[in-house]
Amino acid sequence: MKKTNNIAIGIIGGSGLYAMDGMENIREISMSTPFGKPSDNFITGELMGVKIAFLSRHGRGHRITPSEINYRANIFAFKKLGVSNIISVSAVGSLKEELKPETIFIPDQFFDRTFKRATTFFGNGIVAHISMSHPVCHALTHILYNTGRGLNLEISTGGTYICMEGPQFSTMAESRSYRSLGFDVIGMTNIPEAKLAREAEICYATLALITDYDCWHEDEEVVNVDMVIERLNRNIHKAKEIIRHSVGRIIEKKECSCQNALRDAIITDRKAIPQKMKNSLKLITEKYIKDQ
Repeated sequence: MKKTNNIAIGIIGGSGLYAMDGMENIREISMSTPFGKPSDNFITGELMGVKIAFLSRHGRGHRITPSEINYRANIFAFKKLGVSNIISVSAVGSLKEELKPETIFIPDQFFDRTFKRATTFFGNGIVAHISMSHPVCHALTHILYNTGRGLNLEISTGGTYICMEGPQFSTMAESRSYRSLGFDVIGMTNIPEAKLAREAEICYATLALITDYDCWHEDEEVVNVDMVIERLNRNIHKAKEIIRHSVGRIIEKKECSCQNALRDAIITDRKAIPQKMKNSLKLITEKYIKDQ
């Protein structure tokens, strides 16, 4: 399975972000993968002269719950398009007083509390144990953060995004528990995105758009959809500006360890790997399994 384009940057739009303003030479592409269909068609084109691919994580019209998203198909399709950097945009709740609603937060760690999702491309006769100690691309997060600072936006970086299963929001007990553990923000979609991007050797970073204080804050209204959407819409414009001003710098960044993340991860004897899995994962593993 060959890459179909040479698109450097992929953007995953979450709640409220269903298109990128300012794109030129737009094409809509339907993609297929060994893991099924992605959430929607990809919108490809140029942003500030840079080739990008945009995908609506929940599908246009917001039809897909966090648990129903075909994360494997989404990430595999980005790989197929030739994408080497993914910017994930998602709505989150704050677990810290100082991280106020309408702040943009760029996490450098994740904590996984999901339990319904396929979290790896591997299995069915091929095993890989990839390092997730540093789950985001440092160089990519650095560019996004500095761009946001340069635009004088309320932006913060460094901290943990806890990913819950959803689609329900937290109970009060859960929210207080996450705060006691020192987590910074809570969302429903960045896992397994970050894990799969690492397996696909794609640089990954998140623009987490804070919409509320979850439900722990005694002086704030309990989180609800209307509140989330209202505040999210104000943050979407900021995220688009960060992306628009970052793409030129992203394509100029040097290759990093993300592009070789699988090098020492595949543990299965190459002769024992079923041919079907070799064929399915060729796009990801061809550097390391030579007899494909």
